[in-house]
Amino acid sequence: MKPIRLSLSGLQSYRELQTVDFDALCEAGVFGIFGPTGSGKSSILDAVTLALYGKVERAANGTQGIMNQSEKMLSVAFTFELSGPGEANRFRVERQFKRGGDVSVSSGVCRFIEMTPQGEAVLADKLADVNRCVEERIGLTMQDFTRAVVLPQGKFAEFLSLTGKERRQMLQRLFSLERFGDGLTSRLSHRVKASEGALAETAAEQQGLGDASQASLEAAASAQLEAAALAAKAREALAAAEAEYGELRQVRELLRERDAKAALLDAREADSPRIDAQERELRRLDAAERLQPALEAFDAAEREVAAASARSEEAGRFYAERQ
Repeated sequence: MKPIRLSLSGLQSYRELQTVDFDALCEAGVFGIFGPTGSGKSSILDAVTLALYGKVERAANGTQGIMNQSEKMLSVAFTFELSGPGEANRFRVERQFKRGGDVSVSSGVCRFIEMTPQGEAVLADKLADVNRCVEERIGLTMQDFTRAVVLPQGKFAEFLSLTGKERRQMLQRLFSLERFGDGLTSRLSHRVKASEGALAETAAEQQGLGDASQASLEAAASAQLEAAALAAKAREALAAAEAEYGELRQVRELLRERDAKAALLDAREADSPRIDAQERELRRLDAAERLQPALEAFDAAEREVAAASARSEEAGRFYAERQ
């Protein structure tokens, strides 16, 4: 970040509007702020911090502590430049604060402006949005800014005494190394958790499968051979049992057939008297049938004799009547 211009009024001893042209100061590559104690050297740096982040860490009672006691309004505007690969972008942050009473100070106008050759564009005009735009463009929180860029009086020792984690996080934000720091740590943590989950799942599957050591494999192979031999014997026994079963089934069918015929024979023997009587009746009927023609001839002869006798009687009567 390269400072371009700072305007301030109503801040500490700077009651009237003052402008600091950093472009002119930076022509030699370096500049210094000199003056006796209380002349307002730190107030310039406080104005930069106030413009960017809306507050000053060392100010007593917040913004009220750096507002001139005789003024009702405090204004700051800071223009800075951010350089990237092959380009440079300029921005301006404007803030105004109003005194609402003896002890209260409230934020008024607040804007984050992008300055381009085509003109100025207001990117944010609300307090939260302006603060977000500043942190996104600069890449530093207020705590990082006051530790690495603008060190308040008496805070240099605190910067040097930062713990490893705090120093690492601040350096990450300073040099945009989050993807190599917390980002990489997050990805590694995610991969570690995924690996641990996969390992636990594999261990559970292995536990379900049982012991897989070399000794267990050899014992399993031996048991497999024994099982194969037992299976072969079992197949032979099964074949013999099936053959025996076939024979026994044939015997059973023959026995059933024998029993059926024996039952039929017993029924016939039980019915033998009736059959004998029927056979005798049949023989009698056969004999009667053979005598039937003779009986019919005898009946015919009797009828013929009767008819002849009748005719003879009638002839006798006829002859008697003639006499």
